[in-house]
Amino acid sequence: MEAPRGRAKPPRHLADLDEAGRKALLEESGLPGFRAKQLSNHYFSRLTSDPAEMTDLPAGQRDELAAALFPQLLTPVRTLEADKGTTRKTLWRLFDGALVESVLMRYPDRATICVSSQAGCGMACPFCATGQGGLQRNMTTAEIVDQVVDGARAMARGEVPGGPGRLSNVVFMGMGEPLANYKAVIGAVRRLTEPSPAGLGLSARGVTVSTVGLVPRIRQLTEEGIPVTLALSLHAPDDELRNELVPINTRSSVAETVDAAWEYAARTKRRVSIEYAMMRGINDQAWRADLLADVLRAHGDWGWVHVNLIPLNPTPGSRWTASDPADEREFVRRLVAKGIPTTVRDTRGREIDGACGQLAAAED
Repeated sequence: MEAPRGRAKPPRHLADLDEAGRKALLEESGLPGFRAKQLSNHYFSRLTSDPAEMTDLPAGQRDELAAALFPQLLTPVRTLEADKGTTRKTLWRLFDGALVESVLMRYPDRATICVSSQAGCGMACPFCATGQGGLQRNMTTAEIVDQVVDGARAMARGEVPGGPGRLSNVVFMGMGEPLANYKAVIGAVRRLTEPSPAGLGLSARGVTVSTVGLVPRIRQLTEEGIPVTLALSLHAPDDELRNELVPINTRSSVAETVDAAWEYAARTKRRVSIEYAMMRGINDQAWRADLLADVLRAHGDWGWVHVNLIPLNPTPGSRWTASDPADEREFVRRLVAKGIPTTVRDTRGREIDGACGQLAAAED
């Protein structure tokens, strides 16, 4: 689970730091600390890090100030579009050559960006493209935040069909296991939800953090006091199958993992989303739907949970394929019959290798 040690670190960026840290970094660089608030305003409110656009700063200091707090962290390698341009997937190269992905999705009533939190992933789930490549390294807070700012900028500037708009939702469901990079991910959540100009000013309720079930970290998140939505990637209701699909389950059983998710819901009063990738002949049997409902209802039916079924976006050459639509419908019917709110995720971006990790794997 730990990222490899000894690698060079990305340069510090404004988004890595709180307001006091930004001021201190400028002063360490021999620059006026009071400019930090102006730079924060440019990045988080005006969504720019281009010194040429910072006309409220002294012309002779703009480049130096921007260089001190806005080192380039993400370099676009490829951008693919689907759904008439309203789904946009970007492959980024980090400073050390590592590749990560983000996906911007515009809907009639919202715009969501799915971001990566690690280059690669160490969870080794066999049906996941990212999991098959292993973990390269953790991303920094700023590398995570910069993906979101890029998406917010694209929306604000009308680069996504539908005219200028606002980014409303962030989901940590890209490459990596967010809770295995806990400190940087929590730092990013704080930057995203802090009011402008300290942060991007998003609602915590519009931020979803996913996990395959790192129970100690779920409990730590419960204590943070940030009411994000927790998404638990369960994928199986029984330990025998989940041990195969989600190897971390050998450390914490289905019961222990669901208990931790329930505790999160009970403390934060935020409904937990159970993510369940539907795989033909693997986890989509009707009896598993019944068992999943029983596992979740064991904690009561006070609206603490919602099941989000995900039609699998198979990776090339994989033995894992999407469920038959009839089996999917029966799975939904059985969950709903037992009182479990259930939806089937709108699968966007299949033609652009929408499942995170597929684009990076193809580029390697």
